[in-house]
This record gives sequence, structure tokens and C-alpha cells, in this order.
Amino acid sequence: MKAAFLCLGVSVVTLLPGCRESMHPDPEQERPASEALTQPAAKTEEKAPAAQPAESAKKADDKPAVTNDGYEVVRAKEGESAEVAVKPPPGYQIATGAPDSKDPHDGKFSLDEALKDLPGKGNLHATIRTSMGSLECRLFDDKAPKTVANFVGLARGLRKFWSPKDKAWVNKPYYDGTTFHRVIPEFMIQGGDWKGDGSGDMYYTIPDELHPTLKHDRGGLLCMANRGPNTNEAQFFITEAAAAHLDTSYSIFGECSPVDLVKRIARVPQGHGNKPLTPVVIEKVTIGRRAGGLDAASKVAPTPPVPKGSATQIPAPHPAAPGGN
Repeated sequence: MKAAFLCLGVSVVTLLPGCRESMHPDPEQERPASEALTQPAAKTEEKAPAAQPAESAKKADDKPAVTNDGYEVVRAKEGESAEVAVKPPPGYQIATGAPDSKDPHDGKFSLDEALKDLPGKGNLHATIRTSMGSLECRLFDDKAPKTVANFVGLARGLRKFWSPKDKAWVNKPYYDGTTFHRVIPEFMIQGGDWKGDGSGDMYYTIPDELHPTLKHDRGGLLCMANRGPNTNEAQFFITEAAAAHLDTSYSIFGECSPVDLVKRIARVPQGHGNKPLTPVVIEKVTIGRRAGGLDAASKVAPTPPVPKGSATQIPAPHPAAPGGN
């Protein structure tokens, strides 16, 4: 756990005068992405749509909640999984290494650029290899070309992004080594944030692509997370089940299988902010082409079932809304 202290000689936090206040958001107070534009302009954790109330939303002193498919939900008690955050004085902001130059692509990156020199024929496909198994995803480049171009360009290292570590706009595979930082049983798993907590800024955005034929009507859908209309960056989520309340706010740009693996990831023990206690790492994202539809692309070894018993640990009283870019 990182703790920073002001003027105590333990750890120095650099403050920049004249900037808006910035602090780590409290997941229990976050609003759905559709309301995010009413908040101050300071960077906040990116959100996907709010999960609808479920058994796991009961009060902490109730009997243990159980998901529809039989997994017990164990809640963290008050004081457990606590995080320390620094709130800077009014008029100051903690320095984050923001870019000193504009996006080299000026917010635009085409599908042709993303697919440059990609061999093979057939449907566009992504393999998301995680520390718990691989997800095979058909990408909907015909229905969400800008979103797919952004995802593929970042995955292949062709779409430049700002690296605070390198202090430069870099070309390298973006998703490799990131995590699924937010997981909610019976709803979704969210990943793709370089900072690992949902608050990492990419310093560019892409518009929504809400195709009329695509609905959040099943598990396995690959969607963009956001902070409000047209604020998509790099973070994505994969649904575990239907979530119709997301249809008007979140771009769907692919479909992944097996959904059983999504369920397994959603049920790992977790703490504050629905963050897995043991990181679920996105080891590598590989882009290619395959003949046939999703069924043909998704014939992978079956994942072992989630063991019965305690599967999830979430802070009371209920899980916060999933975040977006």
C-alpha cells in the first residue's frame, strides 16, 4: 500500500499551484458514467454503467449473500482493505506527469492504420491472454470501426500513447501487463488501465459508437468503459450477463468466449473498489484474422469451474458502479 505524507519527511508529494483539486475517488460515492459530466473536470476513475441491485447489495450485517449461480459473497468489514489517499490543499494538484505535447494522432487513428501489415484473411480477432486463461474475441470492425481501430492500434503498439514512466508518447503494446482492476459477479470485469485502479488518463478520447443492432443482451460482450458521452480511451469491460441499462451509454465492439472464464475472473477474492486481492493480469493481447464466426474462433480448452464457497469480497454496503476510461 502506498501512503504519501505532506511535509513529514516520509514521502514527498510534488504539488503544482493553480491546478484543480485532485484526489482518489471514493468508490462508494461514485455516480454512473452518464452523470459524470456534472462533476468537476479533475480526472476521476473511469466508469462503466452501474450494476443493478443484486443479492450482494444487502447490508453488511445481513446473512451472507449468494449470487444466482450459488457463490457466497463475503464482504470486507469496516477497516479492512483500507486505502490512504492524500488530499492536496485548495488550488493545488498532485503532479502526475501529464504530457507537455499534444497527442501525435490528434485524437484520430484509422482502422487502416491499426491493421497495417496484419497478415491473413477472415474476421478480425483478438486473443486476450490472462493469468487465469485466454479469452477469444471476435471484433466488430464493421459496426464500431473507430473503437476497434483504437483497441487494435493500442494492442499492436501502432497507436501512440503517453507513458508517464518514459515521459514521452510511445509505440509499444499497451495492454500487455495491465490488469482486470474491477470485477463484479453477475455483471462484468473491467481492465486496460495502465495505472491499475481505473483512474489512468490516456490524454485523448474517442467518440461513442452505439450501433443500433448491438445490445448488451448477453454475457461475453466486449465494451468500452467511459466517464460520460464520447470519453472513451483505453479501458474496456466484458459482460458476464445481459445488462440492458447499458445500451444507450457504452460502445460494444466485440464478443468474447468462453463466458465461463469471465465468470471465474469476476469471482476472485476482492477488496476495496471491487479490485482483485491477487492481480488478474492481462499478459498479452494478440490481434489476427480467422475464418468463421465467434464459434469457430472460440473453441478453446474449457476452463475449470469456479469452486463453490466464498468467492468474492466486496466492501459494504454494495459494489460501486463499474468504471470507464
